[in-house]
Amino acid sequence: MGLTSGKAFEATLKQSVQEWNRSRSTRVLSQLRGSQLQLPYLGISIGIWLFLMAGLWTYGFGAGLSMIIAFVLTIATALLVWYQLGKVLTILSTAGSRALDLDALEAKE
Repeated sequence: MGLTSGKAFEATLKQSVQEWNRSRSTRVLSQLRGSQLQLPYLGISIGIWLFLMAGLWTYGFGAGLSMIIAFVLTIATALLVWYQLGKVLTILSTAGSRALDLDALEAKE
């Protein structure tokens, strides 16, 4: 579930960024936060939750405790990643792709 959702997330994100690159419209990037991207992201999060839950259960935690711990970890991580993605898309829409070029930040010798 997580892998197929990840591929859908990747394809949607690439397509939207390429469309934005052609038109340079802020509307395209603002639409990325809609259900078109949220649904695959939810699938990824559910896959991660199930994986963490199974891992904790394997190591001797009870089923209920595994479910709760994995849920809290998954929600926290998913929210932080979604927030960071929003920040990156905002930087991309305002300053362009050059603002995200990390190679340009290397120290010159």
